[in-house]
Amino acid sequence: MLPKERVQAIGLLLLTTLVIGCADEKEEAVLAETVAIAEPTDRVILSSEIEWEKLNPARGDASPQAGTIFGDRKGDGVATGFLAKFVDGFSSPPHIHNVTYRAFVISGLRHNDYPAAEKMWMPAGSFWIQPAGEAHITAAKGTKNVAYVEIDSAPYLVKPTDEAYDNGDRPINIHADNIVWSNLDAMDVKIAYLWGNPEGTDHRGVFIKLPADFNGKLHTEGKELRAVVVSGVVSYLLPGQTEAKQLDAGSSFSSEGKTVHQVSSADGMESVIYLRTNGLFRIR
Repeated sequence: MLPKERVQAIGLLLLTTLVIGCADEKEEAVLAETVAIAEPTDRVILSSEIEWEKLNPARGDASPQAGTIFGDRKGDGVATGFLAKFVDGFSSPPHIHNVTYRAFVISGLRHNDYPAAEKMWMPAGSFWIQPAGEAHITAAKGTKNVAYVEIDSAPYLVKPTDEAYDNGDRPINIHADNIVWSNLDAMDVKIAYLWGNPEGTDHRGVFIKLPADFNGKLHTEGKELRAVVVSGVVSYLLPGQTEAKQLDAGSSFSSEGKTVHQVSSADGMESVIYLRTNGLFRIR
């Protein structure tokens, strides 16, 4: 029988070996991940770089402005995300769209509902879905009015209400105060599920809320990621660079395939990011 002291020493040696082995495995996993992302596809668009054009040219100067983030809203069968900018007091005539769109408010107040509905003003961080074929109006209030609009299949067209139809879906309007947040992990990051299946490889959309002191990495494994800053300022470090870009509301970043995004909350404030992806992701 071995002396007690020797048994303890052997146990400590085994424990140390196990810890070192786990650390080595972790380092190998990180190395493998780095190798797998040897050619990053990260792209950043600052809000100041958005190129604006008329969203509905038929309305002339009364038309809202649109700035593309990804895709082509005039294309054929292409998923698209763009910013829509309105003047204070804007109110559209009743109309329909040929495609269902999802949207959230970045700045100002927005109303989107049936033509006869009472105004329900939705502030920044509010989310809504407008079904294809459903008659509605859109109104805006405030000196700066910007929303993000997303469709799964272009083109995005505005049509008269005499072409309205029922596609079986109903409009959804969620005021920012009614967004449901859940804890994502131990870093005080929160998540709000907006649309789609939360898991798997189908496209889905979520809000991610980063705390004021956050500094970490967003790991994505889907074929694509589209991210838009909803509020706050996000510091984003592109691969191979030493100076982070400051992404304010309306700025965006994107990638193709497996990617690691270095992000942090700038200036000690919390920030909210919208993510559209078709794969798993995690934040560390």
